[in-house]
Amino acid sequence: MKIIETKNENATRELGRKLGEMVKKGTVLTLNGDLGVGKTVFTQGFAKGLGIEEPVNSPTFTIVQVYEEGRMPFYHFDVYRIGDIEEMEEIGYEDYFYGDGVCLIEWAELIREILPKQCVSITIEKDLEQGFDYRRITIEGEEYENISIG
Repeated sequence: MKIIETKNENATRELGRKLGEMVKKGTVLTLNGDLGVGKTVFTQGFAKGLGIEEPVNSPTFTIVQVYEEGRMPFYHFDVYRIGDIEEMEEIGYEDYFYGDGVCLIEWAELIREILPKQCVSITIEKDLEQGFDYRRITIEGEEYENISIG
């Protein structure tokens, strides 16, 4: 487990970018944290690290957004509004989870029972006592525990 503290949006985005540069095909990452904690900022950096230049926003109303212009396909899930697992089956989640790209899943705890056994877990937390822009980012996945910023 690696814990990294960021003090502004740029540092959070930069951490995402570095992880995007390191990630390998077939990786499934879960991204957890409350509303407004910076998941989209992190994901925008992650996409840049994959070589994706188009704007990246949270796919709240489409469940999955597919980006194919980077060094590998990027499947960005937001399952916050999912009603049940059948919705994931309807979009063919297994093709994404076990395909040739990389998946990043926001609110993954809502679909825990269908996640692959090997996921990289990322949790972003605020601590207002440390400042409004402070974030504690926990990465659980051995292959990424040497990541750092600054």
